[in-house]
Amino acid sequence: MPVKILVCDPVDVEGVERLRQYGFLVDVLPSIEQSELERVIKDYDALIVRSRTKVTARLIEKGSRLKVIGRVGAGIDNIDLEAAKKRSIAVLNTPEAPADSVAELTIGLMLNLVRKISYADHCLKEGKWAKKEIEGTLLKGKTLGLIGLGNIGTRVAKIAKALGMKILVTKRTPPSRELLDLLDAKFVPLKELLMRSDIISVHVPLTEQTSNMIGAEEFKLMKKGAILINTSRGNVIDENALLEALKSGKLGGAGLDVFCSEPPVNLELVRLPNVVCTPHIGAQTEEAQKTASVLLAEKIGRFFKEYQ
Repeated sequence: MPVKILVCDPVDVEGVERLRQYGFLVDVLPSIEQSELERVIKDYDALIVRSRTKVTARLIEKGSRLKVIGRVGAGIDNIDLEAAKKRSIAVLNTPEAPADSVAELTIGLMLNLVRKISYADHCLKEGKWAKKEIEGTLLKGKTLGLIGLGNIGTRVAKIAKALGMKILVTKRTPPSRELLDLLDAKFVPLKELLMRSDIISVHVPLTEQTSNMIGAEEFKLMKKGAILINTSRGNVIDENALLEALKSGKLGGAGLDVFCSEPPVNLELVRLPNVVCTPHIGAQTEEAQKTASVLLAEKIGRFFKEYQ
């Protein structure tokens, strides 16, 4: 019986074609509703998703043939990993694929905030020549604190180094001395990073340990006027505490690509003048989407080759 794969979120066609070249039967239903997915999942050996589809314990239980769940992209917080583990279902993702894309957006958000690009654009479109009131700052010479140093954090650090920024890093386990030397970075505890950084950028997955890891107490430690960037997951930051830090002037600004609820329901936060927002587009480049799709197809191909 040929391997049957269901793709239930929009993915680049090149990855789908690669799966078919392996001899798999692939159904593409990018807007399938959860109830329908629960009804048909019993007919498939593999499921491919992005962030829209929630792979719940209930769905996994109904997938009697499921052997692998593939996530096109990095984050797997929409998959019940414990339920998959109980069923010995492999979970594959492609964290390496969107690294450049997310890193470039991260730097773009920093530049937007320090040079007030969105505000300047808005003024001009309103017919206002605001040159005298718009004075920004340089990234060069500023201290960037990176919380997390995986594929994306490392790429951000390389770009920041090229821009002349000083780099602090914190993560659960110390990076290698070789990597720190390459990035010209210093490994410090989280508390020290928060106190010393002009700009803080978050690059950690959403887990029980990282949920709300940046809250009211952490904001108190930050420099007055510091900038926070989040292109990881919304729930890593306490949005209510972030709102208060921005309104009080404790933070100078925030660049947000991710939110606790998506689309966000806390519109007071996204409408603040010192906040620049994007709708979770970190990986939304043609190159990242194609790479993620093809890489996942290759990983699934290897999985079933070994499985058989």
